[in-house]
Amino acid sequence: MEFRLDGGQVELQQTVARFAESRFSLTAVADPSLWDGMAALGLFGLTDLGPVEAVIVFEQLGWHLAPGPVLWTVLGAGLVAGAATGERRVGGVDAAAVADGTVVVEHAGELDVLVVVHEDHVAAHDAAALGPPEPLVPLDPLTPVGRFTGLGPGTVVGDARAASDLRLRGTVLTAASLAGLAGRALEVARAYALDREQFGAPIGSFQAVKHLLADMYVRAGLAQSETYAAAALEDPAAGAAAKVLAADAAIANAGTAIQVLGGMGFTWDMLPHHLLKRARVLEQSFGTGDDHARRLGSALLVTGR
Repeated sequence: MEFRLDGGQVELQQTVARFAESRFSLTAVADPSLWDGMAALGLFGLTDLGPVEAVIVFEQLGWHLAPGPVLWTVLGAGLVAGAATGERRVGGVDAAAVADGTVVVEHAGELDVLVVVHEDHVAAHDAAALGPPEPLVPLDPLTPVGRFTGLGPGTVVGDARAASDLRLRGTVLTAASLAGLAGRALEVARAYALDREQFGAPIGSFQAVKHLLADMYVRAGLAQSETYAAAALEDPAAGAAAKVLAADAAIANAGTAIQVLGGMGFTWDMLPHHLLKRARVLEQSFGTGDDHARRLGSALLVTGR
């Protein structure tokens, strides 16, 4: 089956890319106007669009290292009033991450609502009532984290079906961000390999570097293809496969981009370092690649395929 974006989807992709290119940067993460700009563009109301369109948007957000609690605000749009318009910022965790009423949350200091996803329901907590979170040192400086304590049962805003749907959409959209990140790492490495010269020739002409870039291209392509398929199928197994491939592609491609850039690739001044940090954070969202791989393997054993 051949899959191609239609005219409207291409226009959506280009619109989000232009916005992100002009507004996002590694030094503008704390700019409050970024959130208002995303709200004006309608990015938080993606539930009004189809699942493929949502993946198109999150692929671009991943490519450009979008700041803020965008994913959970989009996921909470149908459950939390004001989330779809960006008036309320939503964060979220799986109930398994809560221990004795204590939980570590991304973008904790920015949130209006904290959503906790249980097996049989979804609960919402007023972030202001929880009090200021304790700031912690993040793995990714573009993704601040904080610790809330004293979480009670919260207010039920969704049933078991809502919890299941939220997990699936979260898995697929996280995979889309990782696929975009993998593509960005390839683009950065390719551009550098064509520009940097050694022995009178671009390093991209050397066979060893060609092999690295070719592997990056294959990983990014597979991750993108599986993620779009998962969005179109809306199937948990396809979502799991997308997360496995996209997480592997993002982490491997970001690491390879650092290698291609050489010594300076390890510095905070270079984009690949930030890509790798974000990939490591996203890999933990909605189940790690290993978690999903184990589930897929168990399902194959049960079905005998």
